[in-house]
Amino acid sequence: MTRIVLDPFVTDLDGESARLRAAGPLAEVELPGEVPCFAVTHHAEARELLTDGRLVKDINVWNAWQRGEIPLDWPLIGLANPGRSMLTVDGADHRRLRTLVAQALTVKRVERLRPGIEALTAASLDRLAALAEDGPVDLKAEFAYPLPMNVISELMGVDSVDHPRLKGLFEKFFSTQTPPEEVPQMMADLGALFTKIVDGKRENPGDDLTSALIAASEDGDQLTGEEIVNTLQLIIAAGHETTISLIVNAVVALQTHPEQRARVLKGEVPWENVIEETLRWSTPTSHVLFRFATEDVEVGDRILPKGEALIVSFGALGRDEGQHGPTAADFDITRSPNRHIAFGHGPHVCPGAALSRLEAGVALPALYERFPDLELAVPASELRNKPIVTQNDLYELPVRLA
Repeated sequence: MTRIVLDPFVTDLDGESARLRAAGPLAEVELPGEVPCFAVTHHAEARELLTDGRLVKDINVWNAWQRGEIPLDWPLIGLANPGRSMLTVDGADHRRLRTLVAQALTVKRVERLRPGIEALTAASLDRLAALAEDGPVDLKAEFAYPLPMNVISELMGVDSVDHPRLKGLFEKFFSTQTPPEEVPQMMADLGALFTKIVDGKRENPGDDLTSALIAASEDGDQLTGEEIVNTLQLIIAAGHETTISLIVNAVVALQTHPEQRARVLKGEVPWENVIEETLRWSTPTSHVLFRFATEDVEVGDRILPKGEALIVSFGALGRDEGQHGPTAADFDITRSPNRHIAFGHGPHVCPGAALSRLEAGVALPALYERFPDLELAVPASELRNKPIVTQNDLYELPVRLA
């Protein structure tokens, strides 16, 4: 099996995803930093593996970790070993850590956030209109970023004064280009910031999920301080990054498919279809790290060996012809059925999926209603992906709004 080296600069994500699919349902890959692992690249096999109890989140199962081959200054260490939270445990511990978060993010409860999201969206659009008087604007920085960051921060009780610091730290956290000598300090700074936020909520609890996690711990659910801090960091990171990319990628897809944009703006196709097709065709999360095999696991006609690490290549899965037919490579907002797994599958499915869909479902139609003649300010071929091997994330999205 030929090993596919994942491009740390993400210069051709679509081409890389196609090569991964062509390699078969289980591909050998190399992550930045020359770290080898396996990737599941076909939809059907991914669904099976994501519910297979022989694959666990415990990094201590990983042979390379046990042998000391994964350095603590590896740029992706924060994603590979983010500390104890619902992301890194299984079974009863996972259910204990996930329950409160999942309860807070049910579709019904998330829907109650709609008026606040609509108000934030309207304010962002007003700001965009003012900025547009001076020429092109960066839609990512001025619209796609503030909305999900403000929403998830309000939900978790994070003060907006911390947003600039969080933005800078998360830039380093996700990037494959963070210098190794800066990684330990970045991780320490993130931990210190979220510890400060949790300590503040212990002193002055509010109507937010962080306060609820602290209260649950004090009521006997036995969440440790470390688990609360790591859960807060996980939700803030995942709760804004995915939605930023979803909004940005949907705009790019619509602007590069004008006939489909016209149909949705005329009301012939619902915005829900745009969101689901974007999640499938240009998924926000290209690869998710890691699961570890506790024994040899058959994947198609290949074996994921015991003690090896597996990533889920959602960028490859989304365009799998075995699931989505011969037009899988096409962006088609009339696609039906559209059964993707962009938010995962099984016990670790993303608990924030409903919130992300709601935010995009408010933001996108409001954006195009306000600016129906929106245009890309540069050719789509000049848009550049950030060097984030796990995210389908652009540096910027310059647009003209008039």
